Amino acid sequence: MTYLFCNWKMYLTNNEAMALASELATMQIPKTLTAAVFPNTMDFIGVRDALAETSFAVGSQNVAWVPQGAYTGATSAHLFHEAGAAYALVGHSERRHVFGETDEDARKKVEACMDVGIVPVLCIGETKEDLDAGKREYRLKKQLRAALEGLDIPVNSLMIAYEPVWAISAGGASDSCDPDVAQEVHMWLKQELRAYSPAPFSVLYGGSVTPENVVSFTACPAIDGVLVGSASTHTNQMRALLTACA
Repeated sequence: MTYLFCNWKMYLTNNEAMALASELATMQIPKTLTAAVFPNTMDFIGVRDALAETSFAVGSQNVAWVPQGAYTGATSAHLFHEAGAAYALVGHSERRHVFGETDEDARKKVEACMDVGIVPVLCIGETKEDLDAGKREYRLKKQLRAALEGLDIPVNSLMIAYEPVWAISAGGASDSCDPDVAQEVHMWLKQELRAYSPAPFSVLYGGSVTPENVVSFTACPAIDGVLVGSASTHTNQMRALLTACA
C-alpha cells in the first residue's frame, strides 16, 4: 500500500478548498493507494462532506492535546474524531519552528490522537544546521524518543513522516532530498522504530514533493508514501499525483 497524504496548510480560501474538493470527488483513487487530504480547520467539515462518497480520507493539520475546557482557539483530537478525522499531523516542522511547539508537545498530541482513535502522523526532520553539523541521526533519535518512549503502540495506530526541514518548499527550499538519501534515512528510521514497537511502522517522505519527482520516492522500497504540500492544492497536480502513484 502506498500513501498519498496532502497537506493543504493555509494556502486556500474556503471557496478554493471547496472547489478543489469537488474536483477530487470526480477522481479515481487506485486500489493500491491510500489518499488523504488535510484541509485547514475552517474547511474541514465542508471538505469532509464533499469527499464523503469517495475513497479519500480526511485528516487534521493539528490537534490540541486537551480534550475540552477553557482553551480559547483550540480544537481537540476528540472534536476532530467526532467530525470524522482519520489522521492528524503532529509535530509538523512549521508547528515547531513557527509556533514554538516542542518534542514534548508532540508527545501529548500523539497520545491524545491515539486515545480517541485518530492515527497520528508524527513529523520529524533535521534542520540545515543539524545536517551541516552531522547531527541528522541525533535530531531524529531525539524527536522519536521524546514522542514515543514508553507508549503502547498497537499495529497501524501511528505513522511517521520524515520531512527534512531544509527540503520543505514553504521554507524557501528549491530542491527535495535526494531519493537515495531519503531511502537510506527511511531504512535507518525503520530500524530505530523497532525499539518502540515490534510491528512495522509506515514511514512517509515529505519535502518539496511534486508530480515530477514523486515516483522517485515511492519507488524506494523503504518509503511507504509521501506527504505533499503546495503541489496538492492544484487540481491538475493532484490528478498527476494520483496517476503517478498508481
